[in-house]
Amino acid sequence: MYSSQTLELDGILLIDKPAGITSHDVVDRVRRILRMKRVGHAGTLDPNATGLMIILVGKGTKASQFLMSMDKSYEGTMRFGLVTDSYDIDGEVISDTIPEPIEESKILEAMRTFLGDQYQKPPMFSAKKVAGVPLYKHARKGREVEREERLVHIASFTMLENRFPEIDFELSVSKGTYVRSVVHDLGQKMGCGACLTDLRRTRIRDFSVEDSVSLDALESLNPSEIQRRIIPIYRAVPSHVLS
Repeated sequence: MYSSQTLELDGILLIDKPAGITSHDVVDRVRRILRMKRVGHAGTLDPNATGLMIILVGKGTKASQFLMSMDKSYEGTMRFGLVTDSYDIDGEVISDTIPEPIEESKILEAMRTFLGDQYQKPPMFSAKKVAGVPLYKHARKGREVEREERLVHIASFTMLENRFPEIDFELSVSKGTYVRSVVHDLGQKMGCGACLTDLRRTRIRDFSVEDSVSLDALESLNPSEIQRRIIPIYRAVPSHVLS
């Protein structure tokens, strides 16, 4: 962490989130590194997910809602035959089997059925709030509550590598889409269940994880190097959003 006087920073900082910490942990650490109180984000990742987070600093925090609405792309791994209550590897195992091999053409055909607009119900193990209470708090107490489906859009869903029962995939989706729910629903459609075992966010609209910086690397930068990494907010947001 640099020791000189804190810079006045306004804009976007692209961070490559590591696994094992929350998105709020990322914000808190950036806040400490930059010695700024006015730091936010434009979309969370689950604790064990990695990849691109848009961190907003200074006046850039005004654009949070606009930036959260942008489409996102992910790369991940699913495992057929494994089902958990959270739809990902962090949850309690409901069933764990080695399924009979499934023809790749049938998996690809099923993946194509997810393309386009559809209604998706938020999983119980999520931060989505119902009557002001996050769903995961109900889930931890064994309660299932009614939750409203919302319209999402899946632009692409492709197979990167078939290592059945594990499948590597790429997915491009609209705001609010739960990737683990897509994986769970695909497993149900294939009749053997499936669980998300790994997830990395690679892109948020025109922003790529390749242009991001890790938290450890950020901490080692001097003030001028940090300044060069700040993307002016006007490059991503219409001027009326900041007025």
